[in-house]
Amino acid sequence: MLWPLPVVMVTSQGVDSPPNIITVAWTGIVCTKPPQLSISITPARHSYELIRQTGEFVVNIPAENILRSVDLCGVISGREYDKFAKARLTAIPAAKVRPPLISECPLSLECRVVKTIALGSHVMFIAEILQVHADSALVAPDGRLELEKARLISYCHGHYYTLGRMLGHFGFSVKRASKASRPVSAKSKIAVKKLPAPEK
Repeated sequence: MLWPLPVVMVTSQGVDSPPNIITVAWTGIVCTKPPQLSISITPARHSYELIRQTGEFVVNIPAENILRSVDLCGVISGREYDKFAKARLTAIPAAKVRPPLISECPLSLECRVVKTIALGSHVMFIAEILQVHADSALVAPDGRLELEKARLISYCHGHYYTLGRMLGHFGFSVKRASKASRPVSAKSKIAVKKLPAPEK
């Protein structure tokens, strides 16, 4: 009962199979150096076996304009459907891993598994983030990543929500002056991608 949760679309691709998408809410950053995240998937899901085969996946962070596709990819099986076709999403090649990025998502993180933990109902994949791709519209001239403009989705008790108004910033309780958004480091592995205009 830890709510709300982020909503991400994880792409995977087996050795001899087409790419697949699974919508996941059990995910999060687990380490800064090296940059790592985790996702938890039940072994019954088609994506579980694909990730086990290659040890690679991409975490694609969707916005509200593709919410119907987000939900669809969480309720139908990749064993029965080509989810890219069914959800009308566009696969584009990743830079360092086999699974593709989802073009319609404003942010994508290419990942390689470094540890697998069987927890019970779910298996946790801990992976290193190898490459980050961001929509050019979200990168400010000074290099800051302005994700607050992306209309990202959260999941809470069976419902989807977008992020609400900003309430403060980290450290505001002890500092009077407003602190600017942290700039993107020149050393960070971020690739800017131009996304297609949303359908009207």
